[in-house]
Amino acid sequence: MTLLNSLINWNIPFQNPVLIFSLILFIILFAPILFNRIKIPHLIGLIIAGALIGPNGFYLMERDSSIELFGKVGLLYIMFLAGLEIDLGEFKKNSGKSFVFGMYTFIIPMALGTIAGLYILDFSINTSVLLASMFASHTLITYPIVSKLGITKNRAVSVAIGGTLITDTLALLVLAVIAGMAVGEINQQFWIRLSVSIVVFALIVVFLFPIAGRWFFKRFDDNVSQYIFVLALVFVGAFLAEAAGIEAIIGAFLAGLALNKLIPYTSPLMNRLEFVGNALFIPFFLIGVGMLIDYRAFFKGSETIFVAALMTIIATLAKFSAAWLTQKTFRYNIDERRLIFGLSNSQAAATLAAVLVGYNIITGTGANGEPIRLLNESVLNGTILMILITCTIASFVTQKGAQNISLAEVSVEKDPDENSSERILLPLSELETVPEIVNLSIMVKSRKNKSGLYAVHVLENENLNANSDKFARKILDKAAITAAATDHQLNHLIRYDDDMVDGITNVVRELKITDLLIPLKSEKGMSAAFLSNLNEGILNRCNCTSMVYKSAQPLATTKRHIVIVPDRAEREIGFPFWLLKLWNIARNSGSTLVFYSSANTLKVIKDVHLKHPVQALFHEFNEWEDFLVLSRIIKSDDNLVIVLSRKGHPSYHHNMNKIPDYLNKYFTGNNYILIYPMQSGIGEDANDSLKNPSVMQPFLELDDLGKTISKMFKSK
Repeated sequence: MTLLNSLINWNIPFQNPVLIFSLILFIILFAPILFNRIKIPHLIGLIIAGALIGPNGFYLMERDSSIELFGKVGLLYIMFLAGLEIDLGEFKKNSGKSFVFGMYTFIIPMALGTIAGLYILDFSINTSVLLASMFASHTLITYPIVSKLGITKNRAVSVAIGGTLITDTLALLVLAVIAGMAVGEINQQFWIRLSVSIVVFALIVVFLFPIAGRWFFKRFDDNVSQYIFVLALVFVGAFLAEAAGIEAIIGAFLAGLALNKLIPYTSPLMNRLEFVGNALFIPFFLIGVGMLIDYRAFFKGSETIFVAALMTIIATLAKFSAAWLTQKTFRYNIDERRLIFGLSNSQAAATLAAVLVGYNIITGTGANGEPIRLLNESVLNGTILMILITCTIASFVTQKGAQNISLAEVSVEKDPDENSSERILLPLSELETVPEIVNLSIMVKSRKNKSGLYAVHVLENENLNANSDKFARKILDKAAITAAATDHQLNHLIRYDDDMVDGITNVVRELKITDLLIPLKSEKGMSAAFLSNLNEGILNRCNCTSMVYKSAQPLATTKRHIVIVPDRAEREIGFPFWLLKLWNIARNSGSTLVFYSSANTLKVIKDVHLKHPVQALFHEFNEWEDFLVLSRIIKSDDNLVIVLSRKGHPSYHHNMNKIPDYLNKYFTGNNYILIYPMQSGIGEDANDSLKNPSVMQPFLELDDLGKTISKMFKSK
């Protein structure tokens, strides 16, 4: 027993690292479960648990350097995910609104806080301004609630995140200036150094990080290496921000923005980043915040209680006023206002930084020899209590608004096995093509539909041997694992048939496949045999949207999708179906669609874009006779998308037969997708098909885009 006690130190606070880590893991596991049962957001459960086990609670653990390190990682992770998951198109679209909200949520707290400090707490002007900057800043503690409910691309979230970047930057600059003034460092050299360092930091992160990321992802496909590389960039960005004289959270957020387009929302890497952050680092941060809370501050005198109450009221009132004004200015609904207020009301990281800096700055000595601090102990204790209360309010408000918005966005979903909903088939025959074709299938599909993926490997009866079945299972298992890494279910089957074409077409009919994605091995190109099987076999016998995909580099590393659309493509029955797939690619990857087509066809696509905006550009193009003119437009990191047709249909052009030869000769270094739209067999014409609810089921993802397209067809 003595030996056991010597190996395991049972003294409180715990010193054994294994025991400490086990305790934290059990808290992360059970605290959310327990508090969710009593309708308290799990974030508050983790903060309360941290308070109970910390130095001011039962003192089971110290808030040592390891807790601080993991907590810092968690805070940076929150800001990084906010930048990574944000819809860049929506972010740019709402940049003006973000600026307005950022100024609201900075100026109002600064004004109220300064007035309260000067006239209620009788502080000096420097102390009052520093106190006000604490109210102006906020931390996106409640962002995990938004992320969990899948509404990170909502416009209110984009506005709140953009406003956070603005107000936190300004508040932390105020902190730097006040701290400099207190120690006499404010001069012309200070302003020049601060300005230059911030500009250099921003340029490095915004321009060099995407270049480094694209280079790395092209050359290394190992899952662990990619994750470590991204994490390293986050911390480099955070370090550069600190070196520039601003807070590390700004660097982490900018790193997320810089890598946004390289890590699609539906990618396995994004899934891993979210999983590790939400499972470990972010809970560590919340527990660390809880360990700062000192309930004994309530009993240290009326001054602490008064200061804490005043700080909490001003911070909450100021942030609500900013959210309310934003709602009225841009005519948002109540739930969007709740989101903005909930995301901006929680005070934590930047507030702690400000109060600790102010507390550690000594401006003089009192009559009894005690140090006079820029922010006294009452403000320090009041800040800790304010953090607890504002985080609690923010969590409840964010959860309420996020749940309402999430429910409003969810359409009635039927069992995919009971109707003609989205079903994507991947015919697989080569191991090398599996990861990219699976990733493409996830990128083109609806986000809300985690099923509907099918993979088939066809074994021709005359070529069967002892290893055939084994190889087939190897390919299909790899596909299933790749899909599972993104939380998608992939159904796979081995088909025994007379030939490849029969096997694929029979599966398409039996499973009522809506989309067929055919991978093309990079070094082989489009051979004559492949084209013959494609045109004479699969396309003629499978009435579904078919895509042929050749990958020269990871799809996530492409900068643009150059989409070549033939004239009158909008008159064909398959138009809305392939257009939706391209819209999904743009929304799921954040990349830009660049359309080249005739003026009339572009007008139709522009009308869709006006109602359902994504990042897109439009150029008139009528040069199918001289298709190679595109070789001057397409760059190495572009993905070429060509929409084709078949003889006898409105958008067919005789030069389409030459496209495979052009691709094999002049575009071997590019990714490309050939789209063969659905042509016939669903209705007499486009209007009939679009009136059919079961046919339009895959199209409901874009709200009322089906109605938009239907009106366009009728106008023709």
